[in-house]
Amino acid sequence: MGEINKDLDGVSTQWDDIQAKLGNLPPKKLPFKPPPFTPAEDEASALKDKSWIDNKIEQDLEDLDDDRFLEEYRRKRLSELREATKVARLGSVVLISGSDFVREVSQALPDVWVVVILYKEGIPEYGLLMQCLADLATKYPATKFVKIISTDCIPNYSDCNLPTLLVYNSGAVNANHVGMRSFGRRCTPEGVALILCQSDHVLNDGQGANDRSRESVIWGVHKRFIEKVVTQHEDKDDGYSSD
Repeated sequence: MGEINKDLDGVSTQWDDIQAKLGNLPPKKLPFKPPPFTPAEDEASALKDKSWIDNKIEQDLEDLDDDRFLEEYRRKRLSELREATKVARLGSVVLISGSDFVREVSQALPDVWVVVILYKEGIPEYGLLMQCLADLATKYPATKFVKIISTDCIPNYSDCNLPTLLVYNSGAVNANHVGMRSFGRRCTPEGVALILCQSDHVLNDGQGANDRSRESVIWGVHKRFIEKVVTQHEDKDDGYSSD
Protein backbone atom coordinates (compact mmCIF):
# COMPACT_ATOMS: atom_id res chain seq x y z
CA MET A 1 0.00 0.00 0.00
CA GLY A 2 1.37 3.39 -0.93
CA GLU A 3 2.60 6.04 1.47
CA ILE A 4 -0.13 8.15 3.04
CA ASN A 5 0.10 11.80 2.03
CA LYS A 6 -0.32 14.26 4.88
CA ASP A 7 -0.17 18.02 5.14
CA LEU A 8 2.18 20.00 7.40
CA ASP A 9 -0.08 19.53 10.44
CA GLY A 10 -0.16 15.73 10.03
CA VAL A 11 -3.75 15.71 8.70
CA SER A 12 -4.52 13.31 5.81
CA THR A 13 -5.03 14.79 2.36
CA GLN A 14 -7.90 14.49 -0.15
CA TRP A 15 -6.24 11.33 -1.67
CA ASP A 16 -6.57 9.60 1.73
CA ASP A 17 -10.24 10.51 1.87
CA ILE A 18 -10.85 8.80 -1.53
CA GLN A 19 -8.95 5.65 -0.48
CA ALA A 20 -10.92 5.49 2.77
CA LYS A 21 -14.22 5.59 0.82
CA LEU A 22 -13.00 2.73 -1.42
CA GLY A 23 -12.17 0.65 1.65
CA ASN A 24 -8.45 0.71 1.06
CA LEU A 25 -7.80 2.77 4.23
CA PRO A 26 -9.49 2.83 7.64
CA PRO A 27 -11.96 5.71 8.29
CA LYS A 28 -10.30 9.08 8.78
CA LYS A 29 -9.88 10.15 12.42
CA LEU A 30 -10.77 13.70 13.40
CA PRO A 31 -7.78 15.83 14.56
CA PHE A 32 -7.29 16.03 18.33
CA LYS A 33 -8.56 19.21 20.02
CA PRO A 34 -7.85 19.77 23.73
CA PRO A 35 -10.79 20.81 25.93
CA PRO A 36 -11.09 24.54 26.68
CA PHE A 37 -9.06 25.69 29.71
CA THR A 38 -11.09 26.61 32.80
CA PRO A 39 -9.02 28.22 35.62
CA ALA A 40 -9.52 27.07 39.20
CA GLU A 41 -11.84 29.26 41.24
CA ASP A 42 -9.61 30.59 44.02
CA GLU A 43 -8.62 33.94 45.42
CA ALA A 44 -6.00 34.49 42.73
CA SER A 45 -8.55 34.17 39.91
CA ALA A 46 -11.63 35.50 41.69
CA LEU A 47 -12.93 38.94 40.73
CA LYS A 48 -11.11 41.65 42.69
CA ASP A 49 -13.73 44.30 43.31
CA LYS A 50 -13.60 47.60 45.24
CA SER A 51 -14.55 46.07 48.59
CA TRP A 52 -11.81 43.45 48.20
CA ILE A 53 -9.17 46.16 47.75
CA ASP A 54 -10.56 48.29 50.61
CA ASN A 55 -9.70 45.48 53.01
CA LYS A 56 -6.07 45.30 51.89
CA ILE A 57 -3.27 46.92 53.90
CA GLU A 58 -0.48 48.94 52.27
CA GLN A 59 1.97 46.05 51.86
CA ASP A 60 -0.75 43.88 50.27
CA LEU A 61 -1.47 46.59 47.73
CA GLU A 62 2.23 46.89 46.88
CA ASP A 63 2.31 43.16 46.08
CA LEU A 64 -0.86 42.97 43.99
CA ASP A 65 -0.70 42.04 40.32
CA ASP A 66 -1.72 44.94 38.08
CA ASP A 67 -5.33 44.29 37.16
CA ARG A 68 -5.87 46.87 34.48
CA PHE A 69 -9.45 47.74 35.36
CA LEU A 70 -8.54 48.28 39.06
CA GLU A 71 -5.11 49.88 38.70
CA GLU A 72 -6.32 53.46 39.05
CA TYR A 73 -8.32 52.67 42.17
CA ARG A 74 -5.43 50.65 43.63
CA ARG A 75 -3.10 53.64 43.29
CA LYS A 76 -5.64 55.98 44.82
CA ARG A 77 -6.20 53.67 47.79
CA LEU A 78 -2.46 53.25 48.33
CA SER A 79 -2.02 57.02 48.31
CA GLU A 80 -4.78 57.41 50.91
CA LEU A 81 -3.16 54.85 53.19
CA ARG A 82 0.22 56.57 52.96
CA GLU A 83 -1.35 59.97 53.62
CA ALA A 84 -3.16 58.64 56.68
CA THR A 85 0.12 57.20 57.97
CA LYS A 86 1.87 60.50 57.43
CA VAL A 87 -0.77 62.54 59.27
CA ALA A 88 -0.90 60.00 62.11
CA ARG A 89 2.78 60.69 62.84
CA LEU A 90 2.04 64.39 63.39
CA GLY A 91 0.06 66.01 66.19
CA SER A 92 2.97 66.16 68.66
CA VAL A 93 6.49 67.58 68.96
CA VAL A 94 8.82 64.79 67.84
CA LEU A 95 12.39 64.49 69.10
CA ILE A 96 14.94 64.02 66.30
CA SER A 97 18.72 63.63 66.19
CA GLY A 98 21.28 65.29 63.97
CA SER A 99 21.28 62.33 61.59
CA ASP A 100 17.47 62.63 61.23
CA PHE A 101 17.49 66.32 60.31
CA VAL A 102 17.85 66.04 56.54
CA ARG A 103 15.19 63.34 56.22
CA GLU A 104 12.69 64.82 58.68
CA VAL A 105 13.16 68.53 57.91
CA SER A 106 15.09 69.33 54.72
CA GLN A 107 13.45 66.54 52.70
CA ALA A 108 9.92 66.96 54.07
CA LEU A 109 7.18 67.07 51.44
CA PRO A 110 6.76 70.51 49.78
CA ASP A 111 3.22 70.92 51.16
CA VAL A 112 4.36 70.28 54.75
CA TRP A 113 5.59 73.13 56.95
CA VAL A 114 8.12 72.13 59.59
CA VAL A 115 8.64 74.02 62.85
CA VAL A 116 11.96 73.14 64.54
CA ILE A 117 12.88 74.12 68.08
CA LEU A 118 16.58 74.05 69.03
CA TYR A 119 16.91 73.52 72.77
CA LYS A 120 18.86 72.27 75.74
CA GLU A 121 17.46 70.99 78.98
CA GLY A 122 17.78 73.31 81.97
CA ILE A 123 16.99 76.54 80.12
CA PRO A 124 13.74 77.88 81.68
CA GLU A 125 12.51 79.64 78.55
CA TYR A 126 12.65 76.35 76.65
CA GLY A 127 10.01 74.75 78.84
CA LEU A 128 7.63 77.67 78.34
CA LEU A 129 7.98 77.76 74.57
CA MET A 130 7.82 73.96 74.40
CA GLN A 131 4.41 73.96 76.14
CA CYS A 132 3.12 76.40 73.54
CA LEU A 133 4.40 74.28 70.65
CA ALA A 134 2.90 71.12 72.14
CA ASP A 135 -0.47 72.87 72.30
CA LEU A 136 -0.20 74.06 68.68
CA ALA A 137 0.91 70.62 67.48
CA THR A 138 -2.39 69.11 68.64
CA LYS A 139 -4.45 71.92 67.08
CA TYR A 140 -2.63 71.87 63.72
CA PRO A 141 -1.72 68.22 63.02
CA ALA A 142 -0.84 68.86 59.36
CA THR A 143 2.07 71.06 60.46
CA LYS A 144 5.15 69.14 61.52
CA PHE A 145 6.75 70.06 64.86
CA VAL A 146 10.16 68.65 65.82
CA LYS A 147 12.73 69.39 68.51
CA ILE A 148 16.47 68.81 68.43
CA ILE A 149 19.32 69.50 70.84
CA SER A 150 20.97 72.67 69.55
CA THR A 151 24.53 71.34 69.23
CA ASP A 152 23.27 68.23 67.44
CA CYS A 153 21.88 70.54 64.78
CA ILE A 154 24.53 73.31 64.77
CA PRO A 155 27.91 72.46 66.34
CA ASN A 156 29.04 74.97 68.99
CA TYR A 157 25.70 76.81 68.86
CA SER A 158 25.64 79.29 71.74
CA ASP A 159 23.25 78.62 74.62
CA CYS A 160 22.48 82.34 74.81
CA ASN A 161 20.50 81.95 71.55
CA LEU A 162 18.22 79.29 73.02
CA PRO A 163 15.51 78.47 72.49
CA THR A 164 15.65 79.06 68.72
CA LEU A 165 12.70 78.42 66.44
CA LEU A 166 13.28 77.61 62.76
CA VAL A 167 10.50 77.38 60.16
CA TYR A 168 11.18 75.21 57.10
CA ASN A 169 9.31 74.67 53.86
CA SER A 170 10.48 72.91 50.69
CA GLY A 171 13.92 72.37 52.22
CA ALA A 172 14.61 76.06 52.94
CA VAL A 173 14.49 78.20 56.08
CA ASN A 174 11.44 80.44 55.83
CA ALA A 175 11.82 82.19 59.19
CA ASN A 176 13.91 82.03 62.36
CA HIS A 177 13.25 83.34 65.85
CA VAL A 178 16.25 83.50 68.20
CA GLY A 179 15.53 83.49 71.92
CA MET A 180 12.26 84.72 73.38
CA ARG A 181 12.37 88.24 71.95
CA SER A 182 9.69 87.48 69.35
CA PHE A 183 7.35 85.76 71.79
CA GLY A 184 7.90 87.52 75.10
CA ARG A 185 8.78 85.84 78.36
CA ARG A 186 5.10 85.18 79.10
CA CYS A 187 4.41 83.66 75.70
CA THR A 188 1.14 81.89 75.00
CA PRO A 189 0.14 79.38 72.30
CA GLU A 190 -1.98 82.10 70.69
CA GLY A 191 0.93 84.54 70.63
CA VAL A 192 3.30 81.97 69.13
CA ALA A 193 0.68 81.07 66.50
CA LEU A 194 0.33 84.72 65.45
CA ILE A 195 4.11 85.06 65.08
CA LEU A 196 4.32 81.89 62.99
CA CYS A 197 1.51 83.05 60.70
CA GLN A 198 2.85 86.56 60.12
CA SER A 199 4.06 85.91 56.58
CA ASP A 200 2.85 82.44 55.56
CA HIS A 201 0.24 79.78 56.35
CA VAL A 202 2.66 77.79 58.52
CA LEU A 203 -0.05 76.36 60.76
CA ASN A 204 -2.26 73.91 58.94
CA ASP A 205 -5.17 72.00 60.45
CA GLY A 206 -5.48 69.75 57.39
CA GLN A 207 -8.42 71.66 55.90
CA GLY A 208 -6.33 73.27 53.17
CA ALA A 209 -3.19 75.34 52.87
CA ASN A 210 -4.26 78.58 51.24
CA ASP A 211 -4.75 82.24 52.15
CA ARG A 212 -8.26 81.60 53.48
CA SER A 213 -6.87 78.84 55.68
CA ARG A 214 -4.27 81.26 57.05
CA GLU A 215 -6.95 83.86 57.77
CA SER A 216 -9.01 81.17 59.50
CA VAL A 217 -6.03 80.24 61.69
CA ILE A 218 -5.45 83.88 62.68
CA TRP A 219 -9.15 84.39 63.39
CA GLY A 220 -9.20 81.27 65.56
CA VAL A 221 -6.12 82.45 67.47
CA HIS A 222 -7.70 85.82 68.19
CA LYS A 223 -10.92 84.11 69.28
CA ARG A 224 -9.11 81.79 71.72
CA PHE A 225 -7.05 84.71 73.07
CA ILE A 226 -10.19 86.75 73.78
CA GLU A 227 -11.88 83.76 75.41
CA LYS A 228 -8.84 83.25 77.65
CA VAL A 229 -8.79 86.90 78.71
CA VAL A 230 -12.51 86.83 79.49
CA THR A 231 -12.09 83.62 81.53
CA GLN A 232 -9.22 85.15 83.50
CA HIS A 233 -11.29 88.24 84.32
CA GLU A 234 -14.23 86.06 85.38
CA ASP A 235 -11.95 84.07 87.68
CA LYS A 236 -10.67 87.29 89.23
CA ASP A 237 -14.21 88.57 89.74
CA ASP A 238 -15.17 85.30 91.43
CA GLY A 239 -12.16 85.60 93.71
CA TYR A 240 -13.08 89.11 94.77
CA SER A 241 -16.72 88.21 95.38
CA SER A 242 -15.77 85.29 97.61
CA ASP A 243 -13.80 87.51 100.06
